[in-house]
Amino acid sequence: MEIIRASYGGFNVRLLQPSALTFSKTSLPTCHSPFRRVPATSHSISSLKPTFPCRKPTVCALLDDNDPDSTADVANAADLSFVVKKRAFEISPDLKGTCIFLVGINSSIKSNLGKLLADELKYYYFDSDSVVEDAVGGKEAATSFIQSDKEGFQDTETEVLRQLSSMGRLVVSAGNAAVRNATNLALIRHGISIWIKVPLQFVAREVVDDKFQLPASQVPISGSYSEVLAQLTAAYEETQDGYATADATVSLQKVASQLGYDDIESVSTEELCLEVMKEIGKLMRKKKMMEEAARPF
Repeated sequence: MEIIRASYGGFNVRLLQPSALTFSKTSLPTCHSPFRRVPATSHSISSLKPTFPCRKPTVCALLDDNDPDSTADVANAADLSFVVKKRAFEISPDLKGTCIFLVGINSSIKSNLGKLLADELKYYYFDSDSVVEDAVGGKEAATSFIQSDKEGFQDTETEVLRQLSSMGRLVVSAGNAAVRNATNLALIRHGISIWIKVPLQFVAREVVDDKFQLPASQVPISGSYSEVLAQLTAAYEETQDGYATADATVSLQKVASQLGYDDIESVSTEELCLEVMKEIGKLMRKKKMMEEAARPF
């Protein structure tokens, strides 16, 4: 069967339709769920030290020393990015390379968050939709594939998730395929899954203003703002139950409210990243409690 090659983010990705993704050079640890046993498998990936441009924070929110999971506004704080690095350093030992899957409607906010989170945790970042598109020959080829063999395309999406979920030290921005069926949901349960809840109105405006391109699997979504919003709403209604199975939820609207912002766009990527790290910290403590409870007396 033909091997489809794609260069993605500095990695050489090979995908057999629908077989395995393979990565070359430096080995990474297997991705272990903090709550489940996963059979050990080894994969390798080329070395990369990614740098990603991030928005400068509009308002600084620092961690409260008395509560590692709280955030507080600090008027004269000089560098919110330092606080993000500090929190990443604190949670990294407990993560032990566990994969992190960001689910939810695709948007620039989720993409930027995934890149920053991976950068701070010294992880590798992947967008599962982009990996699928690259593997089948690009966005146009993916669109044609969907039209001619939708089931085959979905099999390829599952195979990509299968390979990514078996690896370690990855932040994966997962598309709708991740919550489409029980098989895919089971795959992302190999790691930590977090639902990044972004208002549909914001995503619709990004699409209409051509500030964000939806993946091939959502290409039919187009038109005026009201038409795009209606299509996104319909897609969301089909997937929200799957999103709700995530280990934690981070709502952009809720974060904005907690920080005292009137506009969700005022929330910086760093501030959202801190909220995600807070949820990861909670999950890690829950894991420790479960392990301690399971120890024999």
